Amino acid sequence: MRARLAQVDDGAILRLAFFAMLAGTISILALDYLELNRADAFVDPSNIANPVLPAVERPDIDPDNPAYRPTERVTTPETVLSSPLELALGPGGTLYLTGMIVPGSAEKLATELEMRGDYIETIALNSPGGSVEDALSMGRMIRQAGFATKVETGSLCASSCPLLLASGTIRTTDPGASVGVHQIYAAPADTASLAPAQAMSDAQSTTARIVRHLTDMDIDTRLWVHALETPPNRLYYLTTEEMADYRLTSP
Repeated sequence: MRARLAQVDDGAILRLAFFAMLAGTISILALDYLELNRADAFVDPSNIANPVLPAVERPDIDPDNPAYRPTERVTTPETVLSSPLELALGPGGTLYLTGMIVPGSAEKLATELEMRGDYIETIALNSPGGSVEDALSMGRMIRQAGFATKVETGSLCASSCPLLLASGTIRTTDPGASVGVHQIYAAPADTASLAPAQAMSDAQSTTARIVRHLTDMDIDTRLWVHALETPPNRLYYLTTEEMADYRLTSP
């Protein structure tokens, strides 16, 4: 008997032990899967959130912001800022974008550029922000067309609007312009509450896309650290020095 056992291939014994361990691991994973499924821990991929940078109404003085406390300088009425984005071609080849960036704003800009793009040189921004998807798409259009971007005195460019400002080939802000950033939040596609894990995943994915866009536009991504540190119901107002340092405004 001992002689027979001695003849057994050591490799065969190791293979047998490996497959036994593998079978045990698969069994444990199967049980874990069933347990998670019963607990509804898996998120339905058809219910993916639509992360947005929430539009803000008017910049208030934020006493908790140690970096910058701008005065009330926005002269555009709240009713105008809170309305869906409007486009108006002004003198000097300036296309004015005023109002909230809503789903469909990118398509609206694309139509405008198709009709009158040859007359446009500069995009003037006055928006409290809104849809990230539209803002990123509009930013790519602006850079591809080679337009300059600016925020004029009395205008607001907040939330997702700075993604458009960052896209200009030449970027300027007038004295008295207000530019601010803050965190994104996930707005569920329907009224059902979104699983926290999925909301976090969507927010991180969107943040990565924003950072990639800023990188593509040659903007210092330290800019977005201020957004990540600022709650959605607040704004971090960028100083003239910060905007220059992060290349959000051109040298």
